[in-house]
Amino acid sequence: MAKKDTLEMAATGRRKTSIARVRMVEGDGTITVNGVEANSYFQTAMQQELLKKPFEAAGVAGKYRVIATVKGGGKSGQCGAVVHGVARALANSDEELRDVLKKAGFLTRDARVKERKKPGQPGARKRFQFSKR
Repeated sequence: MAKKDTLEMAATGRRKTSIARVRMVEGDGTITVNGVEANSYFQTAMQQELLKKPFEAAGVAGKYRVIATVKGGGKSGQCGAVVHGVARALANSDEELRDVLKKAGFLTRDARVKERKKPGQPGARKRFQFSKR
């Protein structure tokens, strides 16, 4: 079996109900999500900028090619999951980057999920109008 010339990193990122499997190899800085270029997959400018932030914080912008597979949730949660996965992969590759990414908040798993609807009520917190008589 031939030895790999390039360094490959892998990690899993999560956000809301989305799970992203992220593979990173040394390359030209392109990001591919579910076989589509990231700028086509995530169409809002905010999501496109969010994808670049872990690389900018670590100071390695444009050095890695990212291949991500995302399942579950919506586009916002999927974008957050990819960002979390990228940050974890970078932290696993270099211990010095871990402190920088941790301070910037990229390694913290955002645990906020939608609260479940309660029985006998219209929503999670909303209650039917009280009537005294």
